[in-house]
Amino acid sequence: MDDLAEGQRTKLFERFGRTFEAGTPVYSEGDAAHECYLIEEGRVRLVKRIRSSERSLTVLRPGELFGEDALLDGAARGATAVALTDLSVLALDRQTFAVLLSGNPQVAERLVGQLVRRLRDAEEQLENAMLRDHPSRIINTLLRLGTAAGGDGPVSLDISPLELSSRVGLDVDAVKRAVQQLRDGGYLRIVEERIVLPDLDALRRLYDLLGMKEEVRGGVS
Repeated sequence: MDDLAEGQRTKLFERFGRTFEAGTPVYSEGDAAHECYLIEEGRVRLVKRIRSSERSLTVLRPGELFGEDALLDGAARGATAVALTDLSVLALDRQTFAVLLSGNPQVAERLVGQLVRRLRDAEEQLENAMLRDHPSRIINTLLRLGTAAGGDGPVSLDISPLELSSRVGLDVDAVKRAVQQLRDGGYLRIVEERIVLPDLDALRRLYDLLGMKEEVRGGVS
């Protein structure tokens, strides 16, 4: 909550702060939704059960909002939230959340931006689900992240294999194998645990080439 003064943050945490140890559920899918959460420290993983398996939806970091289904009347949790690391959050009911936003327009603007990005992420996940080959899913996501980061030169992305696997809908091992293939081809580098994309245009050409190969295979079958 960098938009808040230090004193205000301290008072909010004294009243609404909660802590969770790593691996502890914050809430479970299907629970009644009474509060939303703003992350002060740590990371949260959102997990959705699909039939008999669980799928990681996203990983959230300090300053991000989750559990926003509590802002709707009578809502139930649509996913499970698990503390990925030791976690500190502000737990806010609808009334408290509204008061916080009304008195802090910068906070409101940033959180609206987060929700818009969440919708775009959902569109990305839907698009990835329609792509058959694993490298195309990963390249699609890297291109989206790289384009959003901007810049004409190399783009550096702060994203872990777990976060990338959540976004593309693949397990971590599959992501690591595909990333290694892209690394061997010179399409990305790993520098201090960050993914560096040296040439977005080259990555786009590879993505288009993989798409053409997929169309040919589909036509043959």
